[in-house]
Amino acid sequence: MSEVLVGYDGSPASEQALRWAVRESSLRGLPLAVCHAWHWPYAMDPVHLPSVETVRRFAENLLYKGVFEAEGLAPRVKVRSVLHRGPAASALLHEAGRAAMVVLGARGGEGFPELPTGSTATQVAGHASCPVVIVREPGADGPVAVGVDGSHAADAALAFAFEEAALRDRELVAVHAAPPPSDPARHEEAAREAGVLLQRQVAPWATKYPQVRMRTRLLHEEPREALRAAAEEAALLVLGDRRDDTPATLRLGAVSSALLDLTPRTLVVVHPWRRS
Repeated sequence: MSEVLVGYDGSPASEQALRWAVRESSLRGLPLAVCHAWHWPYAMDPVHLPSVETVRRFAENLLYKGVFEAEGLAPRVKVRSVLHRGPAASALLHEAGRAAMVVLGARGGEGFPELPTGSTATQVAGHASCPVVIVREPGADGPVAVGVDGSHAADAALAFAFEEAALRDRELVAVHAAPPPSDPARHEEAAREAGVLLQRQVAPWATKYPQVRMRTRLLHEEPREALRAAAEEAALLVLGDRRDDTPATLRLGAVSSALLDLTPRTLVVVHPWRRS
């Protein structure tokens, strides 16, 4: 059975992610899995096994705190606890195979405070096969914004974004951004082609979700700047992982990778169902 999987380490960011995940589980009627990963925190191996057991019990108690909080927020949601020993990214990716989505805070309790997005969120966003939600402050009453570029990943992002807009009763804004061509004589033709691409990719999803209030935005500027600006007005920004022409060695495209750090709002990275 699919479930919503949330990473929890007791940090403020993971508390925020837990609340987002609980609401998502309630909206989708899915169970919730609260995952915590622990490790021996010192450079030297422990001399006594009881020392390891003490650290493990501390981790177990921290996990139960998250589970207890989730059950209090949504008593009807079925919650299970998942405790792993090892890196948090490995634990989450191991569990992600049965998840409808993975929900994370932008930065956990460890790492470098000056980095907008922690290494765990970056690794999971790049390697999970399901959508990965990186929770930051939502816009008060903003829409769901989604990036459209004609790729398979953008189609998967549209599917997620329309479903999310329907569940949360939010407007959806589909954004396609492309720099103007260097040849001024091609501006009108390029704008027409971009408009056709946008409308053609959005149309099937607008038909499937007629109840969703939807508008499109065609912008002649760099995609990362246009999407960052769109995110500032949104409650949620949804992106595909990478364009179809991105080298297979790169798990995230340039725009998605940059927006992990640039966007001020909750970001969802969606992977396509298949690669062509």
